[in-house]
Amino acid sequence: MPVASLPRSPSGARRTFACLAVALSMALATAAVYAQDPRTDLVPPPQDTPYAGTIALHVDAGDTLQGIFRVHETIPVKAGALTLLYPQWIPGDHSPTGPIAMLAGLKLSANGKPLKWKRDKYNVYAFHLDVPAGVTSVDATFQYMSGRTDSAGFEITDRMMDMEWSKVSLYPAGYFSRGITFSPSVTLAHGWQLGTALDTTSQSGDTTTFKPVTFNNLVDSPIYAGRYFKRVDLNPGGAAPVHLDIVADAPKYLEMTPEQLKVHRALVTQAVKLFGSHHYDHYDFLFSLSDVLAGNGTEHHQSSEDGMDADYFTAWADNAPNRDLLAHEYAHSWNGKFRRPADLWTPNFNVPMGDSLLWVYEGQTQYWGFVLTARAGMWTPQEYRDALAMVAANYDRNRAGFDWRTLEDTTNDATAARRSGLPYRSWQMSEDYYSGGQMLWLAVDARIRALTHDGKSLDDFARAFFGVDNGSFVTKTYTFDDVVAALNGVAKDDWASFLHARVDVNQPPLLSGLAASGWKLVYTDQQSAYEKQYDSRPEPSRHMYNFAWSIGLTMNDKGEVNDVRWDGPAFKAGVSTGATLTAVNGQTYSRDVLKSAIAAARDSKTPIQLLLKYQGGYRTVPVDYHGGLQYPHLARIEGAPDYLSEMIAARK
Repeated sequence: MPVASLPRSPSGARRTFACLAVALSMALATAAVYAQDPRTDLVPPPQDTPYAGTIALHVDAGDTLQGIFRVHETIPVKAGALTLLYPQWIPGDHSPTGPIAMLAGLKLSANGKPLKWKRDKYNVYAFHLDVPAGVTSVDATFQYMSGRTDSAGFEITDRMMDMEWSKVSLYPAGYFSRGITFSPSVTLAHGWQLGTALDTTSQSGDTTTFKPVTFNNLVDSPIYAGRYFKRVDLNPGGAAPVHLDIVADAPKYLEMTPEQLKVHRALVTQAVKLFGSHHYDHYDFLFSLSDVLAGNGTEHHQSSEDGMDADYFTAWADNAPNRDLLAHEYAHSWNGKFRRPADLWTPNFNVPMGDSLLWVYEGQTQYWGFVLTARAGMWTPQEYRDALAMVAANYDRNRAGFDWRTLEDTTNDATAARRSGLPYRSWQMSEDYYSGGQMLWLAVDARIRALTHDGKSLDDFARAFFGVDNGSFVTKTYTFDDVVAALNGVAKDDWASFLHARVDVNQPPLLSGLAASGWKLVYTDQQSAYEKQYDSRPEPSRHMYNFAWSIGLTMNDKGEVNDVRWDGPAFKAGVSTGATLTAVNGQTYSRDVLKSAIAAARDSKTPIQLLLKYQGGYRTVPVDYHGGLQYPHLARIEGAPDYLSEMIAARK
């Protein structure tokens, strides 16, 4: 209770002051306990002061057969206690995913003599040692065992690699990462070439040495390298060079047609026109085309890690899904790297991040990823609409989880689930701040157009919010109130209520933006050409057979069920994720057999009989569904303004 509102009666005042005294004593006691808690005290908190000296970091990445990165660091030190940290909270992952278990063989020494280290009792990412008197530098050696990634791919193959500096470095605790300078170098397999945002100072044989760089920028500048490498200029004559650095499984996958080159260059042009600025000296799309190396999509300030199937160019006509990857990661240079939610900025890589505004950071970037892909001509307008229809359908029929969660609560998923597979995604939900946020920003764009009689749009917000301080690399943080103020600067409205009604409530109106844009979601028994590409590609592509909007199942080509729509027909019949569909109505399962059964059941009252293999046994499940095949499409609302087509029109 504030002092100004204390009761005036003496007895009331005494009771209130007594309560305050007790509360204060408890608070002081609690603070004292935490002040003495070794779990928090043993690792020095970061201070915004420069670290004395430059840390030399060399990585031998030449072991392409066993996937072992061998690291050697020389760290300037002073006598006394020293704590070294392995990065834990990785930007772009939005979660504590630093793979500490992959660090092995750690040895510390000084003047040729070994030094004893001890891992922190409560923080497995921290290593403590005492530096003897007279020692001015400590050598650290260890190996990063890349092995196999969670996404069932490799970080290094006999043809290419993706090396992230956060995985191959230790750094001193007690400092902001921007105050620690590294001098990095790398040795690659013989004859390999590399792409990175780092500036090269020298090259000797297969070893490249880079210009000294602060640790935050080093971690933000990964390396893609490979035997088959090609660098493509995407911004010829531009003020800030932009390159597509391609590594591929074979030389034939490096080749681009003139039309493919044109639309990739148009992506850069359209992004710069949108934001009206750039926040990099040069930008590198680090692009792997491989059926072996793990696929990737991670943003950085002056580069991005992007991975697609080997035939991205050679099978262009069949590759529309996921063509928005490059646009999404490029837009992050403005939204996420330059402008960043305040609780996502941390002084070093071992301070926890907050993810509450990921529906702006990722959600609006997802919106711009789709839009820029269309504006560049990498999608046709129809492909854009078909892609958007699939997103919208998830919030029409496949996100029961909004009964108990809000869109903002899904921003915790990156930390809670670590992007692992979930058994019932439509109920549990999984990082819906991406596509749910995309639908939210579609509604914002349509609202701005309506308020201004189509005079302004979300483009104006992007330029005002992300396009400021042209050329600056210094991260500029923002809050919810900053977003609201910027929207009001474009078009006056009660934007706080508009946003809260979509991020802080159950069952938010995420489809409202479609109608406001002049389009509506409809279902037919025919897949769009875009959706067909999801299940027409051979492994190891996306390969998802999607019956979510009809019987309520998605599965892979082997019939393994990876999701059951919560309260959908299959769920109500008792079908479980993890089961394998082996037969449909007595016929051996295939995608076409299931499609035919769903279509035939529309004119029948007989349930569809699914034979499932699950937990070592078989059982037949009757699914009483008669709605036929259901696939999403967008259709025009007669008489309504067609804002959607305006949103994706290329800017002149």
